[in-house]
Amino acid sequence: MTIHALTTDKIIAVIGAGTMGAGIAQVAAAGGHTVRLYDAADGAAAAGIKKTTEGLDKLVSRGRIDVADRDAIVTRLIPAERIEDLADSAMVIEAIVENLDVKRQLFQTLEQLCGDDTILATNTSSLSITAIATGLKRPGQVVGMHFFNPAPIMKLVEVISGLETDATVAAQVFDTATRWRKHAVHARSTPGFIVNRVARPFYGEALRLLEENAADIATIDQVVKGAGGFRMGPFELIDLIGIDVNYAVSCSVFEAYYNDPRYLPSLLQKERVDGGRLGRKSGRGFYDYGDDASPLEARAHPAMATPNAIRVSPDCAILKPLIERFQRAGIEVTSDSKLDDVIQLPTGTMALTDGRTATRRGFEDGIDNLLLIDLCLDYAASDTIAISASLGCDPQVTDEAAGLLKAAGLGSYLIADTPALIVMRLVSMLANESAEVVHQGICELEGVDIAMRGGVNYPRGPIEWADAIGLDTIYTVLNHLQQSYGSDRYRPSLKLAQQVYAGKPFLATEN
Repeated sequence: MTIHALTTDKIIAVIGAGTMGAGIAQVAAAGGHTVRLYDAADGAAAAGIKKTTEGLDKLVSRGRIDVADRDAIVTRLIPAERIEDLADSAMVIEAIVENLDVKRQLFQTLEQLCGDDTILATNTSSLSITAIATGLKRPGQVVGMHFFNPAPIMKLVEVISGLETDATVAAQVFDTATRWRKHAVHARSTPGFIVNRVARPFYGEALRLLEENAADIATIDQVVKGAGGFRMGPFELIDLIGIDVNYAVSCSVFEAYYNDPRYLPSLLQKERVDGGRLGRKSGRGFYDYGDDASPLEARAHPAMATPNAIRVSPDCAILKPLIERFQRAGIEVTSDSKLDDVIQLPTGTMALTDGRTATRRGFEDGIDNLLLIDLCLDYAASDTIAISASLGCDPQVTDEAAGLLKAAGLGSYLIADTPALIVMRLVSMLANESAEVVHQGICELEGVDIAMRGGVNYPRGPIEWADAIGLDTIYTVLNHLQQSYGSDRYRPSLKLAQQVYAGKPFLATEN
């Protein structure tokens, strides 16, 4: 296979010496290139390099890198006083303000200044690569090179091709990013690219659950982390990103897709933006970060009773690791072929959510006292799980379920009777959006998983995760969500539907 990466004798230029630009410059310098860092603000480039040096010094003190590596990186970072100093660069990466007109003007200047073969890369997270390249004499040289913050740490680089981007240019950027020890993925220029589009349900569905009083902020975050395996809950992450920033991206994607309900922004975010509660940077967001603030805490349902014996359906394949935990806890487990994919408690029935509310499922399937449990990333190791009960369910059933789960080492969090609960809902929607991205030819199946693991640290790629759960299960959950809300927001992707009809998983079938 031919490698198209830029060799280390080629000069890389970075425009914009803020956190992102300086981080990208550090990555390129660590990759062996001489890097010229330019910023229109006087002294900003030198200040950016100074800050990078201080960060590297900390890594040396912690034993993360040695002095020689630190010195080599710093030596390769050169502040440029004038934009003309970038003329002999093999690639220029801009990391300036997210403004289409400003970027267009910059690229017009660079096209006149640099050689015909210079790659003009933009770190835009949302703007169209095609639009940025419009009006240039050599639009084929323009490509997206979207790093994630902080650039030296986050592994992903989205390589974005516009309508005119030359395939060789995209290949050079892809291979160069790979040589810089990044996980590069190719994508077509569409709103949100891969990560910012696929991630919308992670925030959007959590916000909808909160809007509907399905659970409180702390409980949703706790379940997403403890059961879903995510490093941060959605509200913690929104506060870290900035509610204004997250809301702006949601609005941008919603408008770009002509008000598709899949991307509908939340009034809960708008209200906080209007009130100046922007998250960590303002001291208040969904959480309060003041010194005297009372922390929000999720509280597990108390375990009032623990059944000595349960009966289980032999068809509960996905719950097998959980059932094994029950057995190790000393619970007598009997397999009963008469049961239909449920766990029978002494006073009621427990089942994995299929997207229906417990009340609806109990009515349609003729089950009294039904309690539903949520999806877990790993039923063998998770320490948290959400549960919900049908209306009128005997409280003893909830107490027994909580006791059973506690005996197996899981804290259970009782939420309102809501369709698909929390983790199943979020993961089904992430998988569906991933399928749609692939269906529209924006990237390949493997690229989605690489992007979501490397760009936002998901515990598992949505495509791989969907295969593990079972595409028929995901499809059923989405159909039940759509029926519950009567909204196109939950419509299953045609790509997902076709795989289900064919009886095949995602990752074994791509041509």
